Amino acid sequence: MTTRWGIAATGRMAAAFATDLALVPDAELAFVGSRTPDRAAEFAGQFSASGSGTYRDLLAADLDVVYIATPHPQHHALALAAIEAGTPVLVEKAFTATLAGAQEVVDAARAAGLFCMEAMWTRFQPAVVRAKELVDAGEIGEPLMVTADFGAQRDFDPASRLFDLALGGGSVLDLGVYPISLAQYVLGRPDSVTVTGTTYPNGADRSAAIHLAHEDGRAAALMCTLAAETPGRAVVVGTEGSLELQPRFHHPDSFVVRRNGQDPEEVELPRTGAGYFHQAVEVQRCLAEGLTESPTMPLADTLDVQWVLEECLGQLGIEIGEASVEL
Repeated sequence: MTTRWGIAATGRMAAAFATDLALVPDAELAFVGSRTPDRAAEFAGQFSASGSGTYRDLLAADLDVVYIATPHPQHHALALAAIEAGTPVLVEKAFTATLAGAQEVVDAARAAGLFCMEAMWTRFQPAVVRAKELVDAGEIGEPLMVTADFGAQRDFDPASRLFDLALGGGSVLDLGVYPISLAQYVLGRPDSVTVTGTTYPNGADRSAAIHLAHEDGRAAALMCTLAAETPGRAVVVGTEGSLELQPRFHHPDSFVVRRNGQDPEEVELPRTGAGYFHQAVEVQRCLAEGLTESPTMPLADTLDVQWVLEECLGQLGIEIGEASVEL
């Protein structure tokens, strides 16, 4: 069966996803919604979508799932509106701007019995899937630590979405969500969060050094910044070896396993397209099987990550709220 997709928004993320969606078997981009109908029409023409219009038009369309790719604070309102309209959702990460907003979306999806997933595409990369299988199988023993960095150099521009707090700007929500989600995937929800960082003149976070501690001594040391490019490497350390997701870890084509007393083993598993292909395949699989959550990216994990994000922002003295969206 063909899965009829809708996309809410027409920015860079929406374009990247639409490009990969064209590679997914049995996927159709059926509708594009935007605050600006003319922009939606232009985007629909670029990616051969069947229809376009406002967000209200999108929610009224005959769709199997909507991908929400607006700025973080707008995810909450659009996801709730889609769920109320009876449409499953794939919500770009960070899932929402606040933990309370994330919980509200999760509660609504569960109450409606509708599929809902955070678009953490990293978990569906073939190399990450295989790496997680090896970790779960005990190939490096019991996981003890995770280290990961994600830095991207961007010139400060208070008018840019990347730095505008009203649009969820700053390094933590944009970049930090990746290492935090990886650490949660391997180690589970931490017991405490400690963060130090720096901010831009408008108060948006420029850099964050994040320590996630577990009561049993396991821990994660994570870093994100918009001030400079960093390698983008992630390492899982276990009692019997380590596993390195090679740069950039959030969409790797390979990883290296270092088992104690043995030569390193490199495993290559390239992604399809830019890598967004794989999460779309997972959504379609879940819908076809009648699942309301992905076993790989369950909503409980999303809430754990959202809690860490909120702890980080709070310790940095940053307040970001959910935004209303005109439908």
